[in-house]
Amino acid sequence: MVVPSASADDAINRADDLRAEPELPEGPTDSHVLSQVEQDEKGLSQKAGETREITDLGWNEPHDFIAKPLVAGISNDDLWMLIRRFDKVCPEPPQVYRVKAVPDAPLQRLDLSRTDDDEFSPDKLRATLERFYITVIVGVTNCVKHIARLRSWREPRRTAAFCTVYLLSWALDLLVPTMLATAIVLVIYPPSRPLLFPPAPIALVDKDTGGVQKPKAGILGSHDSITGAPEKFKGEAAEQEASNWVTSVASVAVGGAAGKHEQAVPEDAPFEDDVPDAMDIVTNTADAQRAAHGNVPSDSHDKTRQPMKQSVMDGANLAMQVVGDITDTYEKMGNALSATAPFPRLQPRLRLVAVLGPACLLSLVTSSYAFMKLSTFFIGFAFFGDPIISRGVSYLNRRFPNWQKLIELQNSILKGIPTNAQLTVTLLRIGEANASPLPPPPTSQEKVPERPASLDHEQLTLDASGEEINEAALVKPAEPTQEAEVPSEKSHKKTWASSVVGFFRGTTATGVESKRGLDRFRAAIGSRHAKERVGVLRDKGKVSTPNGPVAFDARWKGKRGTVIIDSTKEPALLYFTTDIPTDGEVRVETRKAGSVLFTMPVNEIQEMRKLGGLGWKGKLVVGWALGSKVVVDGLLITGTKPAQSYHLTAMGTRNQLFNRLVAIDGQVWMTC
Repeated sequence: MVVPSASADDAINRADDLRAEPELPEGPTDSHVLSQVEQDEKGLSQKAGETREITDLGWNEPHDFIAKPLVAGISNDDLWMLIRRFDKVCPEPPQVYRVKAVPDAPLQRLDLSRTDDDEFSPDKLRATLERFYITVIVGVTNCVKHIARLRSWREPRRTAAFCTVYLLSWALDLLVPTMLATAIVLVIYPPSRPLLFPPAPIALVDKDTGGVQKPKAGILGSHDSITGAPEKFKGEAAEQEASNWVTSVASVAVGGAAGKHEQAVPEDAPFEDDVPDAMDIVTNTADAQRAAHGNVPSDSHDKTRQPMKQSVMDGANLAMQVVGDITDTYEKMGNALSATAPFPRLQPRLRLVAVLGPACLLSLVTSSYAFMKLSTFFIGFAFFGDPIISRGVSYLNRRFPNWQKLIELQNSILKGIPTNAQLTVTLLRIGEANASPLPPPPTSQEKVPERPASLDHEQLTLDASGEEINEAALVKPAEPTQEAEVPSEKSHKKTWASSVVGFFRGTTATGVESKRGLDRFRAAIGSRHAKERVGVLRDKGKVSTPNGPVAFDARWKGKRGTVIIDSTKEPALLYFTTDIPTDGEVRVETRKAGSVLFTMPVNEIQEMRKLGGLGWKGKLVVGWALGSKVVVDGLLITGTKPAQSYHLTAMGTRNQLFNRLVAIDGQVWMTC
């Protein structure tokens, strides 16, 4: 990884005094500042010209033809992985789907902090759990397998060295100082990490024996996933694992697995009133069981149902926030230990050492007896000292109203260190600051090829030969079974059932097509809700043009046109026109008279929300009945004035427009 220049460290160190330093760029957050800091090493995006004319870095080119790197200090594969997880295109839901502009920067001086009134929804819970899996569960699993390798003595020299140091520290009563000193070395000197903990593919290591195992996917197609499944682009295997993990969770995740999210449902969405709620299935089943036994269903007389349901939802919301905070802290710690340009590389590690260093020195002069006595004293004080603790908290609340916020990790030790989403926004802003928007991550609908990931056997310290590793990493051809050739009564039953299901699928598909025709008729006679549904179903693989970086195919009030960002204006102007540009000219004054339906300065955007093209029930119906169709989603943009509310629909490039608008100006965004 390329080390960022010292000017980036200086920018953060003096972030509070930016306005007193005329030589440094200004910005409401560290993300705005760092996106404008000149770097010694520059990628393709940072080498763009200083004119306001937008440079196309290859938005419509295959990823293999895009120059590397787009941004100095991070590979294109890692950059696209960050953007893809920020967008969370497939599978849904998106990680960031609704943002609001706030007047002041938060204490941590970074965007995309969660608002205090963050609302709960099953869809948001699903996104939080998937992110928790990708970040925390995969990381902890990797840690567990490192421990298994050490305990197994399959790498005898490394295990013997650890064992010797441990025994000496134990004998000299220096166990805690040794552990803290090791942590300091790992933090301050990155080359020590692969030396003490040599990397190995997660799926290739057996957590019980510490040796080589056959990956759960049957092939080692990826290094950073638990199953080792193949992937077309870096990080996709772990993302698919996260989606399947959440989908497999029973009961509580019913709504999340179905993708329910009321905030992303357009008004008057079809099927919302006709299709039963998946989350009500469990409740209705319980009522049916009670009725079958002659009891009165709970819905008719039980006054505990709604309070208990609300209690569960409140608890789920609290759990979602806790899981989100844990994931944020884990990501921030990772970005502190291995910073990505343009964020400073050394300062976060020094801040961590400033905490670990005194603790290490204190442990040298503290005996085990004193440590146990102090620990048990504080446990007793926490249990019995409520009168003193409550009075102390009340005093702090009066004297320092924000003290609880100030002592949070993200506002103290981890202040200014980004989560992956905050890092992504900063990288997107680098492209906007250089008039060269970063191209979207590559996508492909083709089947993932079952080929093993590249392995450097000489770098692996696992106690296994090259032949054993290859045998575990390669897929074995499936052996035909004799039972598969003999038709059975069960297969006939499946065929009959499939015919019945196919009949209902065809009937449903006919109903959907009839609904589409009715919507087109209602839109023609002026129905607002029908206009917003025109064009939301599209054939799979159909490419709409234009698709960036300045013009994006969309519909507004049912009319097909183009959303354009005119960066030649100051500030940049967002407008919708039915005069689709074909010559590359995007200035608003070059459009035909009457073709521009609305205009809006980018700096007046106050809220953006990703909306589904259909409601979540409608998506289920379309996905089941119309396999050749996909639902194309939309974007709701709200400005400072009451009249500035524009619902763009049928946007195949919604996420690309959202990313540009998030990064193009100086707003401070909060997630909702």
